Amino acid sequence: MTAYRRALVRRPAPVLAEGITTHIERVPIDLDLAYRQWQAYVAALSDSGWDIVEVAPADDCPDSVFVEDSAVMYGSLAVLTSPGAESRRGEIAGTARAMAELGYRTASIVRPGSIDGGDVLKIGAQVYVGRGGRTNAEGVRQLRAALAPLGAAVTAVPMTKALHLKSAVTALPDGTVIGYDPAVDNPAFFPRYLSMPEEAGAHVVELGDGLLLMSSAAPESTALIEDLGYSVVPVDISEYEKLEGCVTCLSIRLRAAP
Repeated sequence: MTAYRRALVRRPAPVLAEGITTHIERVPIDLDLAYRQWQAYVAALSDSGWDIVEVAPADDCPDSVFVEDSAVMYGSLAVLTSPGAESRRGEIAGTARAMAELGYRTASIVRPGSIDGGDVLKIGAQVYVGRGGRTNAEGVRQLRAALAPLGAAVTAVPMTKALHLKSAVTALPDGTVIGYDPAVDNPAFFPRYLSMPEEAGAHVVELGDGLLLMSSAAPESTALIEDLGYSVVPVDISEYEKLEGCVTCLSIRLRAAP
């Protein structure tokens, strides 16, 4: 049986360089390079067996390329988010249309709740949610209520050192959480935790069959992960890393059919 693999992506807005930076200093963005890097990222997903679905562009929203923040997938349920930054709230409508066209059931986080998809790390039925600058307690409560009927356990993780939870940690296919220690408030929240030597090394996208997508800016971390028996597809996303982005931010991976 062929695995269901679709990836939602959204092309970078012309105003990408105006994207929000919170924990790092702003530096110039090369828009032409950013677009080429986005194309290469999308090609890496496609070449790894993922069908690509483009969400309608949101050209007035600088951070809209970070489409992962606009929805949280749990099985065949798409929970549309309520971004913590007001400038990002115009991104949700396009993702909602794309989910409806694909036939997914949806729920919504509503104000005063706020949550960004980048704050949500799923490991089986365990869902960790970063409680920080973009996600508030009411957002966590609403997500917990939406996912509880599906058997998910939602755990809030306090965080102060990174933009999103998945700016600090992600998980390997075996459930081991990998993180960059200076960005992680408390590794003890995770039963199995492995420290990575580079910030970009804390970010992986599971492509299936032991294959992981990682930033090319993390060669030492890549070597460690390959030593664990995984294969890595490296991509250069330097222009997005200047905006606190990482490989997880640039797509929403759909692994369950509607």
